Amino acid sequence: MNPWRRKLRLAAVAVVAAVAVVASACSSSSSPPSSSSSGNGAVKGGTVSIALPPATTLSWIFPFYAITNASIYNSEQFQWLMYRPLYMFGNNTANDVGINYPLSPANEPSYTNGGKTVTVTMKGWKWSNGETVDANSVIFYMNMVEAETANWYAASPGLLPDNVTSYKAVGANQIQFNLDKAYSSIWYTYNQLAELTPMPQSWDVTSLTGAPGSGGCITDTKADGWAKCKAVYTFLTAQAKIATTYATSPLWSVVDGPWKLSSYSTTGNVAMVPNTKYSGSPKPQISEVKFVPFTDDTTEYTALKTGQLDQGYIPAQDLSPKPTNSDVPATNPLGSGFTLSPVYTFGIFYAQPNFNNPQVGFMVRQLYMRQALQEVFDQVGIDKAIYRGYSVPTSGPAPSTPPGNQWIPSIQTQNNGQGPYPFDIAKAKSTLEANGWSEVGGVMTCQDPSKCGAGIKQGQQAKFTYVYSTGQAANTATWQTYKSDASQAGIDINLVGETFNTIIGQSAPCSPMSSKCAVQVFAFGGWLFNGPGFEPTGEPLFATGAGSNSGNYSDPHMDQLITATHTSSAMSAFDQYATYGAQQLPFIWAPNPFNIWAVNSKLHNVTFNALATLLPEYWYFTK
Repeated sequence: MNPWRRKLRLAAVAVVAAVAVVASACSSSSSPPSSSSSGNGAVKGGTVSIALPPATTLSWIFPFYAITNASIYNSEQFQWLMYRPLYMFGNNTANDVGINYPLSPANEPSYTNGGKTVTVTMKGWKWSNGETVDANSVIFYMNMVEAETANWYAASPGLLPDNVTSYKAVGANQIQFNLDKAYSSIWYTYNQLAELTPMPQSWDVTSLTGAPGSGGCITDTKADGWAKCKAVYTFLTAQAKIATTYATSPLWSVVDGPWKLSSYSTTGNVAMVPNTKYSGSPKPQISEVKFVPFTDDTTEYTALKTGQLDQGYIPAQDLSPKPTNSDVPATNPLGSGFTLSPVYTFGIFYAQPNFNNPQVGFMVRQLYMRQALQEVFDQVGIDKAIYRGYSVPTSGPAPSTPPGNQWIPSIQTQNNGQGPYPFDIAKAKSTLEANGWSEVGGVMTCQDPSKCGAGIKQGQQAKFTYVYSTGQAANTATWQTYKSDASQAGIDINLVGETFNTIIGQSAPCSPMSSKCAVQVFAFGGWLFNGPGFEPTGEPLFATGAGSNSGNYSDPHMDQLITATHTSSAMSAFDQYATYGAQQLPFIWAPNPFNIWAVNSKLHNVTFNALATLLPEYWYFTK
């Protein structure tokens, strides 16, 4: 299992099984496939127990949040089950990552006025309290984005909300956005509109006893300084911090998705039951979904083997080597009681250097230093020795998995997928030496500041602290191997293990060389391109000042290349961005493991999409 930041992240642990739904390409509006289980021995009801990644919990319920609460576990695999975003993504095949209009509360947007006007029509779904999921539900969220841009993980200078000159309801179920210029309709739908989540009027309050709408955020205006929206945001955020009330609060019980909370524990145990007033289709057939936490993957695998789980992952150390012509082991270690599936994700894995950290920021701002840090990473050897063949090298900002996807530029396929900086300890050392460093007491030390680069003083040592996600043996072994190989080039890596939630809680962008930039290198796992941005352009990760840019990376040319992908749908624009990203190393690329997921043989219609969208309403048991 791999820790992923949503949108920003995946942890270096496993992604919860993602249920497939509608096959839908960029502008698909097809109907959902039938989920009928009649005539096949199906048993209505039943409880499904699912393993959470080690040392990871579902920790944030409010679907408006800062980067410090952004992960796929809080969004796709928690919030989305209860609160549908404006547009859903994910389908019933492993590798299709298109938009899913049938599962969305809004119809496909219409672009007019040369692409500068966008009209979104809602379907008229209902919230569980009887309110309509209408234009005001979207206006509510959009007003909050305007009021609290600095606290919204999806913000990036010049993009939403900056690129919207005006917006308004043009009917009970229609919202019109006027844009500052014409954008690629695919990019704007996938990477801007998709970040909006309708919210109920009953949340527009500043107290638990307030009447729906009494907070005034829905009707607030910029002329008033968004004062009412700010007050509502402050109240809702404060309530979201009281996790012990998640299952009982009158706020969070108002849902428009197919599921609602029935119990929640801050230890990680979470249960959901069907929302009987769900307007969409299909309706849930199982009676309960339980999420089960674990401190490490050994404990999780024991629970899987002893029948305590219906879904879980097999740790890399418990897999036989990957066969040449198959993505699953030749022998199922769990026997006939479980079916096995590979789970590829539409994402990248990396360590994220903090360019504003006062101890190492000046060093990692030098491309030659990032090159050396990359060249001591033996991704191919780690795949064979640690992941047993169940990982893929990452070498640039384009998604490295699923293998062969259309976004991978040729530069990322070089050197067996290692890209332009393959594993080469001797080259890493010589690169440092050519830039004013020499080995002193086993550690590379700057001897000539004129060559070492701006801000690096004579006597500065090549020492870095990597904060990595705990709980998975293979991930720990990966970073220990990296530390050992780096030492041979005179690079001293200090490893600090923390839980995934703890690491992302420290990941807010920070001012240059400030005390708030305490983490030197984030090694929480990776990024799954499921928001902000479902088209894998780089604005959330690499654009200067982006709310998800935890490493504070900034490069004017990168910004230009990213901006070009917003107005052009040509693959050449994306290739130029991705190629530059592979050359510039804004991240230290790491092996991207794919999980082998086990599912109870009596649990059916469970498939896995590359966006990790969890859709248990499609599942059912048989006798």
